[in-house]
Amino acid sequence: MFVKICGTTSEEDALLAVALDADAVGFVLAPSPRQMTPQAVRDIVRRLPPEVVTIGVFRDAEPESVVAVVNGVGLRGAQLHGHESPEEARWIRERVPLTIKAFRAGHPDVARAADYGADLVLLDAPSPGSGQVFDWRLAEGVVDHGRLVLAGGLDPANVAAAIERVGPFGVDVASGVESQPGRKDPGLLRAFIAAARGAEHPAYESQADAPYDWQEEP
Repeated sequence: MFVKICGTTSEEDALLAVALDADAVGFVLAPSPRQMTPQAVRDIVRRLPPEVVTIGVFRDAEPESVVAVVNGVGLRGAQLHGHESPEEARWIRERVPLTIKAFRAGHPDVARAADYGADLVLLDAPSPGSGQVFDWRLAEGVVDHGRLVLAGGLDPANVAAAIERVGPFGVDVASGVESQPGRKDPGLLRAFIAAARGAEHPAYESQADAPYDWQEEP
């Protein structure tokens, strides 16, 4: 189970997530209570182990800017959380190691997820970043579950049930492990990761039987 801790705003929280066995750490580089500057993210990223998947979260940024920030900061990938076109998403993917394309659950564009050329598809609540849980039935059959990352209102109490119901490749959390916006709670973080790791993952046929390139240590 791929576990991504998003909305990280401090080196302390990033290192804690890594110490507790998170696979990925996300930094918001778009307007948000958790927004970070590229320089601040660079200072944190350079102190993290190289095997950690570090992701910059962008929303409707110019593709050239996304690529420049990801590669300049030393991030492992970009999460596109806006209205990027398939052409823009593919252009970015050709120039960064990994892309995650986020969609709102139930949005018609989810049916075209393959057109965006992203490594992973993230399914969020209809109001992305709201911390609200959506009807998990909306995740069924929309994309190869070997590429699906489930987000939207996940927390230590419901993440195992979400995994057992949906069977995603990974889960993504921000507000569900916070004591306040942008500040992670060590107890909630530990409980979330433990619950995700301990969940019973349903069997399904995936197109992604082998590790992705970005899962290999750089």
